[in-house]
Amino acid sequence: MRAPTLDTLPKLLAANAREHGAEVALREKQFGIWRSFTWSEYHDRTGAMALGLRVLGIGAGDVVGLIGDNRPDWVMGEIAAHAVGARSLGLYRDALDEEVAYLLAHAGAKLVFAEDEEQVDKLLNIFGDVPTLQHVIYADPRGMRKHDDPRLMSLEALLASGRALEAEQPGLFEALVAATDGENIAVLCTTSGTTARPKLAMLTAGALIRHCRAYLKADPKGPQDEYVSVLPLPWIMEQIYVLGWGLIARMKVNFVEEPETMMADFREIGPTFVLFAPRVWEQLAAEVRARVMDASALKRRMFDVGVKIADGKRSAMADLLLFRALRDRLGFSNLTSAATGGAALGPETFRFFQAMGVPMRQLYGQTELLGAYTLHRAGEVDFETVGVGFDETIEIRIDAPDANGVGEIVTRHPNMFSGYLGTEAPADMRDGWLHTGDAGYFDKAGQLVVIDRIKDIAETHGGDRFSPQYIENKLKFSPFVAEAVVLGAGRSHLAAMICIRFPIVSKWAERNRIAFTTYSDLAARDQVLELLRDEVSKVNAKLPPAQRLREFVLLYKELDADDGELTRTRKVRRGVIAEKYGDIINAIYGGADNIPVDTTIAFQDGTTQRIRTTLAVIRTEPALAAA
Repeated sequence: MRAPTLDTLPKLLAANAREHGAEVALREKQFGIWRSFTWSEYHDRTGAMALGLRVLGIGAGDVVGLIGDNRPDWVMGEIAAHAVGARSLGLYRDALDEEVAYLLAHAGAKLVFAEDEEQVDKLLNIFGDVPTLQHVIYADPRGMRKHDDPRLMSLEALLASGRALEAEQPGLFEALVAATDGENIAVLCTTSGTTARPKLAMLTAGALIRHCRAYLKADPKGPQDEYVSVLPLPWIMEQIYVLGWGLIARMKVNFVEEPETMMADFREIGPTFVLFAPRVWEQLAAEVRARVMDASALKRRMFDVGVKIADGKRSAMADLLLFRALRDRLGFSNLTSAATGGAALGPETFRFFQAMGVPMRQLYGQTELLGAYTLHRAGEVDFETVGVGFDETIEIRIDAPDANGVGEIVTRHPNMFSGYLGTEAPADMRDGWLHTGDAGYFDKAGQLVVIDRIKDIAETHGGDRFSPQYIENKLKFSPFVAEAVVLGAGRSHLAAMICIRFPIVSKWAERNRIAFTTYSDLAARDQVLELLRDEVSKVNAKLPPAQRLREFVLLYKELDADDGELTRTRKVRRGVIAEKYGDIINAIYGGADNIPVDTTIAFQDGTTQRIRTTLAVIRTEPALAAA
């Protein structure tokens, strides 16, 4: 008898439960205690969820949304949706009401799994905007007694109805799983939406599984590996690791208790693999350097010596002096591979973690290409590149290269997306190739170098070209800089708007006895302005003259995804920034020394705050600015 084809996630789960039922598959921390799920428990709970969905009339072609923190029940709910032939749509937990309404309405979602009261309230607010939405299943019953809405159902009630159906029709779940088809659309995955509302990429289960298998050849994993799920589950890469690798390689997946306990829980597990977005690596590097600032003179000296000895590469002496203890403190002691992706990571940050002994590799990809498709090969890590394709099926070319070989990165492979929901012919797909919109080139070793978004590569009116992202990443290596937006397109020179990293700058201010009240107040202090002038000057010293920042201002608030200034994966929306801060930008280039600000900012809880302050324009290259 021919073995069944494991081309869907429910089929993989069933096979693992059948062959490895007693092994641990998932762990979740609750009330300070790690709770384990075996493959059998994972399978049985998913089966009850699937049959509960069946009772509610969810079936082939329907869309099931999921919103909340990363939890085992999210993963099980997604696989349960696939088991009844439905499509899953992950939503970022901090998405605003209107974002959630748009995505659910665009997808025609019929049911949503919501973690808790916060998410349920969000969904109740938008029911009128999503006519297809019929059911909301909530996992956490706390605070739900106040609601008396027939569209709400607890997860426990859904599970009970599913188990009752299983008792009436034994073997129904197994039959549903066997009927799943890997070539059907299974996942609707949001794109980053840097320029407009996110699109929904349609992914088949078969493509996802085949692409994960190719990835695992480039970075093998197995049941001995541990992974901590901290990236948002709606993001394509977390789908790859938690669902793809988790089910194919049986890598154990662990879920932290709360976002606030992430690093403590991470250290307890001591994972063997980690992927963080650049902003997390930048934050970790900043925190390490901030701790060093608080340390004794001897420890600071040891840190400086260790970094100098390592010089971007692992050193036994630096390990002994410093980095072994640092890795242990961060929970990195057991890492056999680590990756960064989602956006470019600054070379300084990459080099810093390599020196620490973290086995860093950079990857590159897009949602439409099922996430990453390039990676550094072992022994060929170069912080300036993103490596090479996973295997020979990954085709990458550079379109319309200039004299230096720089052009648009264009890619295809056998396991791509099936188009955007509601769009007949995606504009960025031509002859089977995805035009990424990124500028790049191949270096002499054949590794891909990504420069920036083509539309973001700018030129001053004097004809000097520059990549804002490249300079921004250099700025963000400073422990005092959280975000930066480099300006200069069509202007006479480069300038920047910078957001301070409030936890670290506030600690620095307290240590230096600088009084302040709020973020805005701290960012306006003369001592903080001088501190950031020094940091910008350090970056300028490493840049060619035409790319140096002549002026900068410290913004009165942090850039925020809720304000549309960043995507949910923390990429800058430059069009929004240019429009929202246009007056400030014009004042900088108009030669103003001080820019008055009188504005109101809104918080996620609906409250507002009026901000009246003055932004000082700090000139870092006075002679050039005068010229």
